Formats: sequence, structure tokens, C-alpha cells
Amino acid sequence: EVFLPAAPRGDFEGIVSLLDPNAVLVTDPAVAIARGLPATLEGAEAIAKRAVLGGARAAQAALVDGSVGVIVAPNGRLLMVLRFTIVDDKVTHIESIAAPERVSQLDLAVLS
Repeated sequence: EVFLPAAPRGDFEGIVSLLDPNAVLVTDPAVAIARGLPATLEGAEAIAKRAVLGGARAAQAALVDGSVGVIVAPNGRLLMVLRFTIVDDKVTHIESIAAPERVSQLDLAVLS
């Protein structure tokens, strides 16, 4: 609930406040290479910087295989899915799933 308003506004501090200082973001390796990004980012500030630069304007809250997550679908085109692991009210792990063959295997439900 808090991540979604913070990301599109580019609220760096707001995003950092939601993340564990040692949070990890893991992206599909093939997708990361194709986009010239590291497959793994570590630390709340590095992850928040990517979120701000990425814009996240098309992010929507969702259930991803029954867990808390986000889908990013600019102009209705599903670009990626983020699956969160939350411990003690902080995001500790984010899995960014963008490879079409992986996305098609997920059970997704957009939350209103």
C-alpha cells in the first residue's frame, strides 16, 4: 500500500523507509543482461534508486501466487512482476520477474 504511492512520485526516502537496509532485488538474469542491468542489487538505497529511475508509474498492487506483489503494465502491456518477501514490516527480498516464460507461469490477481 505504501510502496505504490511512493514509487511513481519518485519518493526516494519513502521507498527506502519500506525496505530493510540489507534488502536484495533479484532480476531474471537474461532480462537483466538484455537491459544492461545487474541481476542482483543489494541495499535499500540501491533498490530505491532503481525504483525511482524506473518510474514505476504503471505499478499496480497484486497477489503473485498468493503473496504480496506488484505488476508493472504500462499501457496495459505486462512488463514485469515484483514479488516481495516482508519480514517485520520491511521488504527484505524482491524478485523481479520479466521473462515471458516465467511470467506466464504465475497466478496473478490485481488488487483494487
